[in-house]
Amino acid sequence: MRVAVLGSVNLDLVARVAHLPRPGETVGEATLARHPGGKGANQALAARRLGAEVQLLAAVGADGAADEALALLRADGVALDWLQVAQATPTGIALIAVDAAGENQIVVAPGANATLALPEPAAFAGCDALIGVLEAPVPTVAAAVRAFPGFVALNLAPALPVSADVVARADLIIVNETELAAQGQALLDRAGLTALTLGAAGAELWQGGTRIADCTPPHVPVVDTVGAGDTFVAAITVALVAGLVPAAALRFACAASALAVTREGAQPSLPWRAEVDALVARTDW
Repeated sequence: MRVAVLGSVNLDLVARVAHLPRPGETVGEATLARHPGGKGANQALAARRLGAEVQLLAAVGADGAADEALALLRADGVALDWLQVAQATPTGIALIAVDAAGENQIVVAPGANATLALPEPAAFAGCDALIGVLEAPVPTVAAAVRAFPGFVALNLAPALPVSADVVARADLIIVNETELAAQGQALLDRAGLTALTLGAAGAELWQGGTRIADCTPPHVPVVDTVGAGDTFVAAITVALVAGLVPAAALRFACAASALAVTREGAQPSLPWRAEVDALVARTDW
């Protein structure tokens, strides 16, 4: 299958600390790492590693941070033909603190992501699915969702207002508990599918006000939860477009996101298809 991802590209600056700071608190003795990130880029790379041909539609600055942020996408064969380069705006940066239990706090300076314009129709040619994420400008995402003729997955993250017709058009919406609270329980009543992620408790799939599937993920050692949600988005989209029934697609996505938390970094942690298939095949969860 061929998937277009419309979203963000960031360079993640990740500080690992003993505990996350409280308001006004300084936490020292951190270790710092730099990783490619951004919800759009993460979801594009995750879909690629899960077997899809992927076109990323995003914007970066004309700077060295862009080279770092795009490195793994290029290495793994994500198509960047329609990448937009903002000459006067820097590449997006995410400041991330991760504690000893793998929990995180994230502050994003969007930079060039805020300049992303709707690509030409040719950018979507031959694509079976579109994944949109709200770290790109909402009007740009909304226009793409309205125009795209195939399967649309919409990740309502971060929790920003989206028009009712865009929500109704999406074949699949993915939210966590915070995003569901912001958007309203009506998301679960849609005719289309809504996936609700619950962190370590797993995920649920809703349609027409009925929970049609749920999944508790396998127990794994948690190193870093950054990127787990993006892995889930890509995995459930790939699985549904490939024709898996909802319960099987949800299990596949939970397995993929569980693997993602066992390694550091958003993109370095993204699992490969063979790893996910092996975990799905296990009978002890």
